[in-house]
Amino acid sequence: MRPITLRHAICYLTGSSGSQAKHPATPRPARQQQGLTLIELIVAIAVLLILFTTAIPGYRQFTARNEVAAEVMRIKTALALARNTAVTRRHVIAICPVSTPAATQCEKHDWTLPIAILDGHATAGNLAGVNVLRVLEPSGGPSITFNRDYPVRYQSTGWSRGHNGTFTICGRHGDGRKVIVNNMGRVRVGDDEVDGPAQC
Repeated sequence: MRPITLRHAICYLTGSSGSQAKHPATPRPARQQQGLTLIELIVAIAVLLILFTTAIPGYRQFTARNEVAAEVMRIKTALALARNTAVTRRHVIAICPVSTPAATQCEKHDWTLPIAILDGHATAGNLAGVNVLRVLEPSGGPSITFNRDYPVRYQSTGWSRGHNGTFTICGRHGDGRKVIVNNMGRVRVGDDEVDGPAQC
């Protein structure tokens, strides 16, 4: 009588033969697809082209509007600082564009330059003997014009009578805004329906 080994017992319980136990069948891995088909590639390229043609012009308009808004904020900040300083110090404060903080003359026709807040009248744009309190740097984007050929000047009461006017900020793609200074020194952004659109 042949003795029963452990291997025979396992084969008997599992119902498999010895040859099958010695060489169990291993499943073949399923073949995986790699890369894209031609149709999928064409569809992906078409979607990208649609996104680029719609997103890039919108992004350019968005950045142009932001540049104009930044310049509007810079001018409003300069005017507010000048007015508050005039009231606080009880002294005449003027603002005008300058080529450098050490300039001796205002560049009255180029408000895209840095804006200087001046302690003094700056008569006819002359900065001799005038103390520069602060300089606000430009963003370097939109063009800025002022419909007067003299600096904006605030009296000790905060009024700008006789030295008020309208700033026109023009960005790319024709986007523009107006910043209006009234006789009382108050500043507001122009309304296209009331004040007319900015002529850019």
